[in-house]
Amino acid sequence: MKTGETGAAPGHPHDHGSPGHTHTAGHTHAAGHAHGTGNERAVGIAALLTGTFMLVEFIGGIVSGSLTLLADAGHMLTDFVSLLLAWFAFRLARRPADWRRTYGYDRFAVLAAFVNGLSLFVIAIWICVEAVERFSQPVHVLGGLMLWVALAGLAVNLLSFWVLSRQGGENLNVRAALLHVAGDLLGSAGALVAALVIIFTGWTPIDPLLSVLVSLLILRAAWHVVKESGHILLEGAPRGFDRDKVANLIVEQVPGVTAVSHIHAWSITQERPMVTMEVAIRPDASATATKAAVKTLLRETFAVEHATVEIDTLPAPPIEVSGCEGS
Repeated sequence: MKTGETGAAPGHPHDHGSPGHTHTAGHTHAAGHAHGTGNERAVGIAALLTGTFMLVEFIGGIVSGSLTLLADAGHMLTDFVSLLLAWFAFRLARRPADWRRTYGYDRFAVLAAFVNGLSLFVIAIWICVEAVERFSQPVHVLGGLMLWVALAGLAVNLLSFWVLSRQGGENLNVRAALLHVAGDLLGSAGALVAALVIIFTGWTPIDPLLSVLVSLLILRAAWHVVKESGHILLEGAPRGFDRDKVANLIVEQVPGVTAVSHIHAWSITQERPMVTMEVAIRPDASATATKAAVKTLLRETFAVEHATVEIDTLPAPPIEVSGCEGS
């Protein structure tokens, strides 16, 4: 016979009132939202700084005749839109769960990170195409004005990077935003170096050369964001979660457990791993105590705060009755 919670497929809620459900969901969810508010504020500030300086750089490019500044302004426009998308994702994730979206809107932030990562690929390819065109068609640039605009851009991007880096790099949306700002930071640094080289030597090919280098760095970073966010969207197991290791550890450390099967692990976001499993126990073992012990092990060893555990009690062996036949 089976006792306790019924099996739950990934993506479906479980009964929070079931015995042995030991994790403090309210505290964990509240802490996650508090951290999310800080992330939201940081991304919002970065978006405001990026959007404001984008206008300054566009005007500077028009006045100086610098395609480098105009191209970087276009780059910052894409980043501004991406940062706004990330900020909106944090706002949306604060909405409570409902009967149609039982896990709330947290997954939208992962989707936004995936889109941001793809946009980084587009940006890098666009930079390379632009660099090829500039090799074939060099343009005259006012190096002095370019230098001052590049210095201002460097300062703004350093401030944005500092604001975002204070939140840490665990959240995918913040990581994607950091990568966008890092791309802008490298672009400003490249524009600064190019301006200095143009001022002192007049050698304009330095600009497309540095642009290609920046695009390669962006591509490498973008791949990691797309890979990890795609893994979450495809319901992949959380980082460091090994199904065989989990099953063996439960059998070894939880008294009364004979087998663990039907393990499913996934994540709503990288901060919210989920696990469902079926645990077989001996007839003399307590289903409630076993469930509590399994959840404690998952929480303390694998940082899984939310688990659905189905208990399968093995049937008792038949009782053999021996006696002598009456005459």
